[in-house]
Amino acid sequence: MTHDSSEPAIGDLSFETALKELEEIVGRLERGDVPLEESIKLYSRGEALRRHCDRLLKSAEAKVEKIQLSEEGAAAGTTPLDVD
Repeated sequence: MTHDSSEPAIGDLSFETALKELEEIVGRLERGDVPLEESIKLYSRGEALRRHCDRLLKSAEAKVEKIQLSEEGAAAGTTPLDVD
């Protein structure tokens, strides 16, 4: 998918920035005041943003660690989060 040169490449966006742009696109599409051709472009970019946010979330989930507590309740170490 090509994008408008004024729009940053989706792969370069942080989760927060991508989500904010996706929310703006959804708002514009829900208002229904966007011409059809622009609606199609917005929908396509929105779908790409959604996939990007999903990938970033899955990556973050894979990095989350569970804290292991000792018998005294102090943090004793970490183990990778079991995402299954």
